Amino acid sequence: MKARTVYVCSACGAQSPRWAGQCPACKEWNCLSEEVQALASRSSGAAAVSGAGKAVSLAELDATPHAARPTGLSELDRFLGKGLVPGAALLLGGEPGIGKSTFLLQLCGLLAAQGERVLYVTGEESLPQLKSRAERLDVLAPTLLAMASNSADEAMAAMRAEKPVLVVIDSVQTLASSLADGLPGSVSQVRAVSAQLVEEARKCGAALTLVGHVTKEGQIAGPKLMEHMVDTVLYLEGDRRHIFRILRVLKNRFGPSDELIVFTMAEQGLEIVPDPSTFFLGARDPSLSGAAVVMAMDGQKPFAVEVQALVSQSFLSIPRRAAMGFPPNRLHLLLAVMEKHLRLNFGQLDIYAKIGGGLQLAEPGLDLGLVAAVLSSFYDVPLPESAVFWGEVDLNGQIRPCQGHEIRFKQASRLGYGPILHPGSGKKGVKRLTDFQVALFGAKKTS
Repeated sequence: MKARTVYVCSACGAQSPRWAGQCPACKEWNCLSEEVQALASRSSGAAAVSGAGKAVSLAELDATPHAARPTGLSELDRFLGKGLVPGAALLLGGEPGIGKSTFLLQLCGLLAAQGERVLYVTGEESLPQLKSRAERLDVLAPTLLAMASNSADEAMAAMRAEKPVLVVIDSVQTLASSLADGLPGSVSQVRAVSAQLVEEARKCGAALTLVGHVTKEGQIAGPKLMEHMVDTVLYLEGDRRHIFRILRVLKNRFGPSDELIVFTMAEQGLEIVPDPSTFFLGARDPSLSGAAVVMAMDGQKPFAVEVQALVSQSFLSIPRRAAMGFPPNRLHLLLAVMEKHLRLNFGQLDIYAKIGGGLQLAEPGLDLGLVAAVLSSFYDVPLPESAVFWGEVDLNGQIRPCQGHEIRFKQASRLGYGPILHPGSGKKGVKRLTDFQVALFGAKKTS
């Protein structure tokens, strides 16, 4: 085996034959580190190619052994596709303390309660700590196996010996492989550990779940190759000061890639919210001004959220503008559109806007609800009690349709909302901001 020296970027995983101060791929500075790679000879490569298996007909292939295994929760099975696929690899990312380990330990408990053997490999805590958490979650079972190790070789040996149906690695940045140099968590180690574990899981027919740390920007740490290597990428997000968590699918080879599940953090762990349609509204008072209900969408799930706005007299030379839960530039853009097309003057007013419940949304359907909340606070007039809004507002003051209109409308009708103000034409919706303002506050408010 010959060896060569390459320089690997710790930010994007790109390789360079020589060192440089700046990565040629992602343009980050001081991120190239030296790595020694082994090169196989040409004869061994040719032998590997000659020994490759022959092509087979997909129509005649028996895929029964690789059928998805139900987890025990119908909502989670639908979220993943049909369950956990043997030999598949899953990557779960999220902020520290958001509940990744709790969620996976509960998943192991669901399978262990069915008599299936599961293996939980932890490199971040001791076995007594893991047992204490399992007791709190009430998931202890004889078939729930655990080991504390920082060696990928030991984890693979346990996979071969125990033959589990699910293997959890918590986390991939804490394991080290004997086939790579560097400390655990380095680019070379993460790449080698991930490749070895994914290959071993396919040989054993076990579903593999890797826990990945995230960077300060919220991206899953490590080379991007790790996300391409696995079959499913999940991300658990939320505010640790609130009780809810949202599990999103970023990539899924076995099911939908735009789904989400809403959890609540309880004493017994994470609990699924079966119908999150009105979960984020809370105990709202419809008699107050400056609050509008928006039928928002995240993936294919419609749910009602409350958009709040406060317009007050400013005593500063430059009025304040603040937005929470959505990009601040969207608030600035909508205020400029309202000033232009509704002939309003916000020059001496402080304007604050937020999404209730601590949600973070960036979908364009929030525009119309945000405009309604600002107008309601500006005129100090509450909106109709059961009114619901959605629609995108463009720079010309037009209200444009947004994705999932039919799904939003059906959900709003099912929940008994009315009037339903949405983009459209004629009697079926509103097309311009001027018409929208007249419909809510009357003609006398338009000037």
